[in-house]
Amino acid sequence: MLFASARQTVISIRMAQSVTPLQRLKFNNVALKKLPLDSSLEPGSRTVTGACFSRVQPQPLLKPTFVAVSEAALALLGLNADDVLCDPHGAEYLSGSRVIPGSEPAAHCYCGHQFGHFAGQLGDGAVCYLGEVEAGAEQSSNPISTSPCGRWEIQVKGAGLTPYSRQSDGRKVLRSSIREFLCSEAMLALGIPTTRAGSLVTSDLYVQRDAFYSGNPRPERCSVVLRIAPTFIRFGSFEIFHPVDDFTGRHGPSVGRTDIRAQLLDYVIETFYPEIQRRHLDRQARNASFFREVTVRTAKLVALWQSVGFCHGVLNTDNMSILGLTIDYGPFGFMDRFDPEFVSNASDKKGRYSYEAQPYVCLWNLARLAEALGTELQSAKAGAILDEFMTIYQDCYLDIMRRKLGLLRQQEPEDVELVADLLKTMHITGADFTNTFRLLSAVSCPAGEQKDRDSTDSVVELIVEQCASLEELKVANHPTMHELEMILSMAETNPGMFNMVANQPEVAKQLEKIGRLKELLVINEVELKIKQRDHWQRWVKQYRRRLAHECDEVSDPAAVEKERVRSMNSTNPAVVLRNYIAQNAIEAAERGDFSEVQQLLKVLENPYSVSADLERPVWSAGSGSVQADGNSIKGQEVKENTKTKAAADTHQIPYNSKPPAWARTICVT
Repeated sequence: MLFASARQTVISIRMAQSVTPLQRLKFNNVALKKLPLDSSLEPGSRTVTGACFSRVQPQPLLKPTFVAVSEAALALLGLNADDVLCDPHGAEYLSGSRVIPGSEPAAHCYCGHQFGHFAGQLGDGAVCYLGEVEAGAEQSSNPISTSPCGRWEIQVKGAGLTPYSRQSDGRKVLRSSIREFLCSEAMLALGIPTTRAGSLVTSDLYVQRDAFYSGNPRPERCSVVLRIAPTFIRFGSFEIFHPVDDFTGRHGPSVGRTDIRAQLLDYVIETFYPEIQRRHLDRQARNASFFREVTVRTAKLVALWQSVGFCHGVLNTDNMSILGLTIDYGPFGFMDRFDPEFVSNASDKKGRYSYEAQPYVCLWNLARLAEALGTELQSAKAGAILDEFMTIYQDCYLDIMRRKLGLLRQQEPEDVELVADLLKTMHITGADFTNTFRLLSAVSCPAGEQKDRDSTDSVVELIVEQCASLEELKVANHPTMHELEMILSMAETNPGMFNMVANQPEVAKQLEKIGRLKELLVINEVELKIKQRDHWQRWVKQYRRRLAHECDEVSDPAAVEKERVRSMNSTNPAVVLRNYIAQNAIEAAERGDFSEVQQLLKVLENPYSVSADLERPVWSAGSGSVQADGNSIKGQEVKENTKTKAAADTHQIPYNSKPPAWARTICVT
């Protein structure tokens, strides 16, 4: 008996030693226990009624292999890179090709308003919920890296068909997966609430994709991103109860099921807003407090987006997190040349989701969430909360902009005008958004010395170098032909009507463009640079006057100046995930060289640092970046002699450079 017991102990120890960290993940899949679950595994797309989740079976990839992993994101699960990379089945587990012990694959049911219209049932068409993992022992002190429930939901995006796939194949390709993987981690490093990306896996399975809807599809490699968040529940999750829509005629699959709506709302508040649950005994008061917190988080989130020039691209209600996280990275973009009308999504022809529209769209989406909550939220109370949104947003935005300008000691009413004049100057001159803010820390606080004036002149020259060329500004200020024809026709045929509409915002905007274009058509490049320099000298003079107030009545102005510079350089990033930088990494990876994705991740994890990695040249897209073995994540260092040869044939661009001219041709849909 003693021998048998000892033998069993040895066997248990050996079995424990053979179990990998991925296999030891502790799952506690609360969402599937507390919310209605559709257990049918019926193949094909279908309407799912009376359920928030559906069980699914992920489809395996062919020869899955790691492209990159994020150490910081994996740490949320108590894992490190070696735990994943050294696991013989690691790439299979994290692509949905093999089920992790304890996981329960499922897809989430939700609806949404897309481009302003109710679209009916949408759901996770390419995403598979794997489960909820108990948080790692060492949790970050950073609030945007903690989970209120102590668990992290993990998903695989691109794992195949679900009941919500509609006409798609449930797959994602390397191109879009690289963008989501990198941007998820880049946003965290910028201090912006976001879902996370733990790993990126690609494969030898190919699907046909027509990236530009041009009728020319090409085969692309199926790839999967491991996504991590406390929950991926979104505004659209509450729209599955939507009644028949007056405009589209569509309705939610669970219309009339107020019992499930109450169940979902209770789950969200109890699990992710426990402090609100504890604070309120009255249900209506609790729900109003919850809605206000979602409103506040959303207002602060979009203020952060605006402060770094981030444009989401598809701000439908189904892409709005109930936790105030940036979610669902698709045709996003970081603005290069400052343009309030910047649209990152080439499919958004009318500019509904432009950079300047984002705060208003978020408010509109919140109103749809209030409607979706129905009788759970008093309409008068919801209206009062929504009325607070723009004030919350504007206060948060101004606070961030003060930090970006190093205005740390005083808050003056004139700061609103200073920021507005800065953005107007950036717009008129076509200045690079990211690099201009970064350069402003070199503007000195006035001390009345010639050295200060010389220093200021040199900063202005550097900013002018970041401004747009004459040709670029001509293109940027050219109104669309339809709008131009309408305005000119009205001015000629009906002057009275023209005078009536000339002050309307859209018409006024087009007239302003025509005026700027007229000026640009009669000057040359040298004259443009003189004008740009004049604009910036005027604004910098205004800025320095404001900086002088920061030093009023201080005993050590040098210390104040030093702190200002430090603060600005830790608020204004030196690098963001510009489209051309992502494109270089994508093109290299599509040739089998994953080293650029890994290198770029390191750079984006430290966006405020100017390091050797930041200055490392990026090869111009499409022009012969070197080949490397794509089957291993380790040892992918490009040989120096190959780099030297490539450098002779390509244009080298540091990560923090103003984008090259070809970057403007990149189209993201």
